[in-house]
Amino acid sequence: MTDLILAIVHHLIVFGIAAVLAAELALLRPTSMSPHTVKLLGRFDTFYGLLALAILVAGFGRVFHGPKGADFYLDNPVFWIKVGAFAVVGILSIKPTVRILAWQKALKADAGFTPPAEELNAVRRRKLAEIHVFAIIPVAAAAMARGFGLG
Repeated sequence: MTDLILAIVHHLIVFGIAAVLAAELALLRPTSMSPHTVKLLGRFDTFYGLLALAILVAGFGRVFHGPKGADFYLDNPVFWIKVGAFAVVGILSIKPTVRILAWQKALKADAGFTPPAEELNAVRRRKLAEIHVFAIIPVAAAAMARGFGLG
């Protein structure tokens, strides 16, 4: 039963991360940027960070407390592709988070603040890269579920 619960939670968090990434990308449009949008981006990015932490807890909970045992995962190169892709997504998310935090600060100083178009476009490109790398994670998960990487 623990494995089922961990699997369900793990999958729901992954869908949540995908939804937040899509929402952030949708908000990062120069034509629709407003002070309210800057606030929303801050909320979404905070939620994104919390989901990233939650997926680590749930994922490694499955590794170390699931019925397959840690060796099933730790000895599988496809698992490490998943972990590597997750790490790259995390690294790619640093600059957008730093920019969004700076925009939040600027908004507190000026209630009419909207980010400059070049910054917005740079963050949008970074988010697109995150989404593309993120797509590797479920592909690797599906491969693992079908025995790829084993012996």
